[in-house]
Amino acid sequence: MSIAPKLAQNQPLAPGDLLTPQELAKRLKVPLSWVYKHTDNSRANGNRLPVLRCDGFLRFDWNEVCEWMRSRKD
Repeated sequence: MSIAPKLAQNQPLAPGDLLTPQELAKRLKVPLSWVYKHTDNSRANGNRLPVLRCDGFLRFDWNEVCEWMRSRKD
């Protein structure tokens, strides 16, 4: 089952692919608190969501998040 219908290898980042924490939570159908929990720098196992930090704002590259989700399947 595909996570994202438009996911492709080496696909250039489009502005619509950068998501806010709220948008990511909605797409993943998880609580907003889950998104923040999984971007926390203190996660001991190093398995945190890939995040872009811009002056205190968090943004997520949808393609990187999809790859991260795939890597957690096993």
